[in-house]
Amino acid sequence: MPSMQEAVAVVLAGGQGERLWPLTRDRAKPAVPFGGIYRIIDVTLSNCINSGLRRIFVLTQYKALSLNRHIRRGWSVLMGMGDFVEVLPPQMRVSQNWYQGTADAVYQNIYSIGSERSNFVFVLSGDHIYKMDYQKMLAQHLATGAEVTCAVIPVDVAEAAGSFGVLEVDSTDRIIGFEEKPANPKRSPRDPAKCLASMGVYLFNTQSLIPILIADAEDALSYHDFGRDILPKILDRHRVWAYSFIDENKKEALYWRDVGTLDAYFEANMDLVSVSPIFNLYDKSWPITTWQHQYPPPKFVFSEPERVGMAVESSVAGGSIISGGRVLRSMVGYDVRVNSYSEVEDSILFNHVNVGRRCRIRRAIVDRHVALPEGAVIGYDREEDRKHYHVTESGIVVVVREESMLEEPE
Repeated sequence: MPSMQEAVAVVLAGGQGERLWPLTRDRAKPAVPFGGIYRIIDVTLSNCINSGLRRIFVLTQYKALSLNRHIRRGWSVLMGMGDFVEVLPPQMRVSQNWYQGTADAVYQNIYSIGSERSNFVFVLSGDHIYKMDYQKMLAQHLATGAEVTCAVIPVDVAEAAGSFGVLEVDSTDRIIGFEEKPANPKRSPRDPAKCLASMGVYLFNTQSLIPILIADAEDALSYHDFGRDILPKILDRHRVWAYSFIDENKKEALYWRDVGTLDAYFEANMDLVSVSPIFNLYDKSWPITTWQHQYPPPKFVFSEPERVGMAVESSVAGGSIISGGRVLRSMVGYDVRVNSYSEVEDSILFNHVNVGRRCRIRRAIVDRHVALPEGAVIGYDREEDRKHYHVTESGIVVVVREESMLEEPE
């Protein structure tokens, strides 16, 4: 196996996250809670650590205070002896603008990346859920003599149309074509029912990346995006290979989720609470790491005929008390209280939520520090919910505090 000491990672964590609004009203998208105790970015950072990739730049931009704090508290303690997780806001060393796209974000930090004198640069997204050993990708990159490698996953043609960047490859998996969200995606040569979707995971030789980024920065017509601009332009001039995703999740189906929309985010959380979770957080060979509050263990109280504190097919974080209420197929964060005679079903409760007595909550995402009054009914009448809350087309109800906060409280 090649040495990951020759590589650095650049994690893109600066997007506004408009499609996750209102969860991104007061926080950056990668800082949105996930799986009860994690933030979305913890999954990518854990992939890096588990792969031996321990020099990591995190590029932030919008509403990054809570993300910065989380990384400082949870990840800096793991570093040392030349390893680091470094947060880089826009420094405007080579531009007077904020990041204009994914490629521009990396370009604006070209001096920081170059100062590490690494041979390889991984460019990763901070808002995808998957398990991947980047060392295996580097091994193929070296074996093929590639200058650029792009990770791909097979996706049904109908699902990919208009939604994913799709690659065309030859018999050796060299990329010979790329289209961003095409209406009629090119089929995979190995399975005509599938096409090869880009995962937003790129590996560059450093000596190739720097001139590629400089040329893109000088192109006034470019959107400065890796998928839309960089990949299509370099195929004729550089050796660019596809890397077929090898899933460390150890399930029958490959698991990779872009949680950039509320519905996708909701479904990814629900994947965690089934009897046999589709995405396994309990695999000790591939741990997902985070910073955690020091709360007491969760508690379930009252055992009366109509007043039972219980949670079934659910995950309940520390400090939470299920006090005579029922929680079914739900994700419950820290320091949550579900009071007597209430029922929470198929929902996500962020930290510090208080569900009053006799509430009925179904298919909802409740943001932190929300106190639901006694008798609240959410998720049973879509038209009524729309009068008070944000409701997705599929009927997911998102409940946030009425006032926006200057900074996201813990």
